[in-house]
Amino acid sequence: MKLDSVTLEILNNKVAAITEEMCLTLQRTGRTLYVKETADFACALVGLDGRFFAYPRSIGISGFVGLECLPAIQAVGPLEPGDIILTNDPYRSEGLATHLPDFHMIKPYFHEGKIVAYGWCFVHCSDIGGRVPSSISPTNAEIFQEGIRIPPVKFMRAGKTNDDICTLLDANSRTPDANMGDIRAMIGTLAAGERRIAQVIKQHGVDALLDGQRDLVAYADIKARSVISTIPNGTYRFVDYLDDDAVSSLPVRLALAVTVDNGTVNLDFTGTDPQVAAAMNIPSRGRPHSWLTLRVVALIHTLDKTVPVNAGLLGPVSVTAPPGTIVNPEEPAATGVRHAAATRVNDVLNGAFGLALPSVMPAAASGLIVPVVLAEPDDAGGHNVQVLEPLIGGAGAWEGHDGIDGRDCGIANLANNPVETVEAEIAVEIIRYALRPDSGGPGKWRGGCGVELTFRVLVEGSYVLARGLERLVFRPWGRCGGGPGQPGSLVVNEGKADERRLGKIDVIELSRGDIVSFHMPGAGGWGDPYERDAAAVLADVQNGLVTIEGAQRDYGVVIRDDAVDQISTASLRKTERVPSPDIAFGPEREAWDSVFCAAQMDRFNAMLLKQPLARRQKYRREAVNGILSMLPKGFPKSPANEESIRLARSAFSELSKTI
Repeated sequence: MKLDSVTLEILNNKVAAITEEMCLTLQRTGRTLYVKETADFACALVGLDGRFFAYPRSIGISGFVGLECLPAIQAVGPLEPGDIILTNDPYRSEGLATHLPDFHMIKPYFHEGKIVAYGWCFVHCSDIGGRVPSSISPTNAEIFQEGIRIPPVKFMRAGKTNDDICTLLDANSRTPDANMGDIRAMIGTLAAGERRIAQVIKQHGVDALLDGQRDLVAYADIKARSVISTIPNGTYRFVDYLDDDAVSSLPVRLALAVTVDNGTVNLDFTGTDPQVAAAMNIPSRGRPHSWLTLRVVALIHTLDKTVPVNAGLLGPVSVTAPPGTIVNPEEPAATGVRHAAATRVNDVLNGAFGLALPSVMPAAASGLIVPVVLAEPDDAGGHNVQVLEPLIGGAGAWEGHDGIDGRDCGIANLANNPVETVEAEIAVEIIRYALRPDSGGPGKWRGGCGVELTFRVLVEGSYVLARGLERLVFRPWGRCGGGPGQPGSLVVNEGKADERRLGKIDVIELSRGDIVSFHMPGAGGWGDPYERDAAAVLADVQNGLVTIEGAQRDYGVVIRDDAVDQISTASLRKTERVPSPDIAFGPEREAWDSVFCAAQMDRFNAMLLKQPLARRQKYRREAVNGILSMLPKGFPKSPANEESIRLARSAFSELSKTI
């Protein structure tokens, strides 16, 4: 390192402050709810190597620190002052963009005719064309259905906007004015970063800035390796599932082996299912991509809060992501709902590291992010497309701590939209927006409760989209004796004669007066729930987080007249029970694993990847559906008898040897 420790710390705080000022500029000048309220954006400062040397600590999307800008920069050729690069293409940007609604901009910062750094920002745009309003649909089979693709291009040349690109964008969006409003905010944000970098150079000199870029990343690398070296060496394996791929009823498997070796960690996703003919694929390009490493970054910062937030955090991390799998798909796989798979990647990372550090890592979070979108028709024949709420569940409990209710910062810092703002922007009536009682997994430390959102549609012919619905089948798992969280659900006109209980949805058309209810899953609990302080259970009941029935059923606590019945509680808690396993997946996952065991699934997926890309999904569907035909309809939610499970397990064992 060239800089002394004092100067390095001063620069670290200055450049981090610049990124946060950029984020505030973007949020205050953005056009759409998703920027102004939800904060689905981020900003960073980029070194000459294309990696982030400064990233905000507390605003915007928290986990994109591992993105790389160099492929997009190199794709456009030589740059001059005033140029700005724009892209949204996951494949041509080599994973900088990960789905088409995310517009990424990069601006070179010059000093005396030479580039000394870059500014970067992205926003999630309301609509960039494609098959459905808001552009994102879980049932899109290829990226061409998801909207207009923008390879890395110069949106501005020498300070002048390329009007042809603007015309092209406007012609391919249902919300052109909103998009251009956010794009103008991005341009202003990059200019704000440029001014601040000029001030840093004036105060400290250009050499200090250039040296600081390298030294800050190197320092974060050293600190990260030090943290990882405290994790016991070994290989830790974990498997979790998405409920299905949205175009069939087949669950999607994510398998991980974490190998820790003296300060380095390898994440091996071998055994993960092939890429799906749906929009859940993560375009990681086989690198230590942000969507595959978020939990590692979070773990490092949990164990050492002094580590600078920059690309050096991923210096000790390597990734093995077999090409053609859902975590490293081949073009033209659709990627619009990649956050659904990314949340499950987070869970398998959490589970694997939890085997190494059981007292540090929590139980499973609710495992989903669901941007609920309403598209209402307007008088001109178009649609007003807005995100009502980015719904989530709760955070998992861990030793000594309850999970956070209605909040999970596992992959993002997304904020909720105020009800008043939602109702002012679009014609809905919010009936209920609250925490969901009894949804958090029971435990000595309770899992965080999920969220309920119920709203009435006020305009005939409106459409609701909810991409990322998950944990409707496989529950968020509990740890160390704690129970799993409750699964989620989606209901239209709940409790009425025309009630409809839905699973995952693409787009549903609604009539004026229809009532839509989203019930988000809760997170996993930690520790034996019968060891939870009875006073804490009473407080949960009084706060509406646990019902009186749930207190007795799950915690052995009897509550009468707003107080704990100590005698009845003591008697109930002495009742002999079957102890919960170390990892409580819930009955659905246990039933699935009883047929499709881990070793055979590993072998089955290895064989699938040897097939031509175009044939893998067909083989997979035919093979697995053949096994499921031997079991009750609705398995694993519908129970099967032991003989059916034995026969199905035997058939799958033979199949995995012969495909």
